[in-house]
Amino acid sequence: MKILAIEKEIQGVTEDQFRPHLKAEAARAWELVQAGQIRELYFRQDRSSAVLMLECKDVKEARRILNSLPLVKERLIDFDTIPLVAYPGFARLFRKNK
Repeated sequence: MKILAIEKEIQGVTEDQFRPHLKAEAARAWELVQAGQIRELYFRQDRSSAVLMLECKDVKEARRILNSLPLVKERLIDFDTIPLVAYPGFARLFRKNK
């Protein structure tokens, strides 16, 4: 299952709080990419927040993976998780009527 994870801000967190954890965050994200659990990793152009595409069996597994990130462990960031399914519209449009 594909899970879209969109970083959300945690109020009151300062930029200085992130610095000690950024190298560990990048290393963990790289491990997850290499394991095939993070399939795509982006940064939003309009603000400093990450957008990840994960490949997991379900949202619970995605949450476990995201919780392994140092910035999440330190409660500096969190993610909204959105389970995705394939677009069904083509089947509706092109299915032959019986």
